[in-house]
Amino acid sequence: MKFNDLLKEIFWAISGNKARSSLTILGIVIGIASVIALISLGQGAKNAISSSIQSIGSNLIIVTPGSQRSGFGLSAGRGSAQTLTLADAEAIKQQISNINGVAPEVSRRYQVTAAGQNTNTNVIGTMTDYQTVRNINIDTGSFISDVQVTGDAKVAVLGPTTRDDLFGAGTDPIGKTIRINSVNFKVVGVTKSKGGSGFNNPDDAIYIPISTAQHFLSGGNSVADISVSAADQSSMIAVQDDISTLLLARHKISNSASADFSLMNQNDIVSAASSVTSTFTTLLAGIASISLLVGGIGIMNMMLTTVTERTREIGLRKAIGAKKSDISRQFLLEAIMLTFLGGAFGIILGYLVSLILSRLISIQGQVTVSSILLAFGVSAAVGIIFGYYPARRAAGLNPIEALRYE
Repeated sequence: MKFNDLLKEIFWAISGNKARSSLTILGIVIGIASVIALISLGQGAKNAISSSIQSIGSNLIIVTPGSQRSGFGLSAGRGSAQTLTLADAEAIKQQISNINGVAPEVSRRYQVTAAGQNTNTNVIGTMTDYQTVRNINIDTGSFISDVQVTGDAKVAVLGPTTRDDLFGAGTDPIGKTIRINSVNFKVVGVTKSKGGSGFNNPDDAIYIPISTAQHFLSGGNSVADISVSAADQSSMIAVQDDISTLLLARHKISNSASADFSLMNQNDIVSAASSVTSTFTTLLAGIASISLLVGGIGIMNMMLTTVTERTREIGLRKAIGAKKSDISRQFLLEAIMLTFLGGAFGIILGYLVSLILSRLISIQGQVTVSSILLAFGVSAAVGIIFGYYPARRAAGLNPIEALRYE
């Protein structure tokens, strides 16, 4: 049978029962669209998390108190352990090479009031280097200075969200007073928006000198963590090892396994977060793929029904010289054609669903070439796998019995 004739037969066979063919294609469309949309959102979430982590600083190494590490490498004892001090941060700054800055911090959420308004936000006590280490850009005013840290100055730098909550959107709060835990602070700067959400949103924060935070708010000399910016990415591991060696010596600990602090770098966080999002995306795609299985079963059911309905036609074809391979190829290609049509429409629908969901949940979905190729590959596989048995059954019919079939 010529290929052109074969295509015509396939077209007439599929269009001969539009309702059944459409429902069969719909199953594939839903399956492919689900897989593409979920992979797209998973990739978008992965990119968003990576971008968010990268935005917290450049070549960042974070030292946290507590010896146990969990989750993304964060110390399990953070918030309760008090094994790091300002002296440790100063030692790192003085003795470790290939670093751009060191910024210890203490942080806690407080109720903050100003001009009759109030908000509950994260108050971060830190030093001048925090601006460099954490990529903080100033919109108006200035950041905390060394003189203010040394003099326990009661000054504050507001994130844009905190500024809007306390003074209203677009208001210039420089020189105005806010009250944190019954202590008055003068606003000296407002940071530029970095974007983010949740409790650690840099836009919803207040920065004050760490000495002021320790004396008037938190008390004590311990710090919640120490952020260190390596000179470049290639030196991060060496700097991390040097910091570990220095702190072990300062804390008089001979065995690194007994260290009362933990270190993690930006690459570790990105890698762990990417691993989690990739696993989650794969899980969701696997769940969505179940609908592809259902669609494949629908194709097999349709093709088996078609074989039964066209038994006499098959017998007639074989009687006038059609080979088993011709019959088998025709029915197999019909199944593949159905899945390819479903795959094409599924890709379009998946892209549209991805766009809609991106707007609804604020995650920029990313439909990649690999996901499209995967969709077509899955479509072809479904067509071949679920079309093989009906095609083989059609090819194996006895022409005499087929001609007698009513």
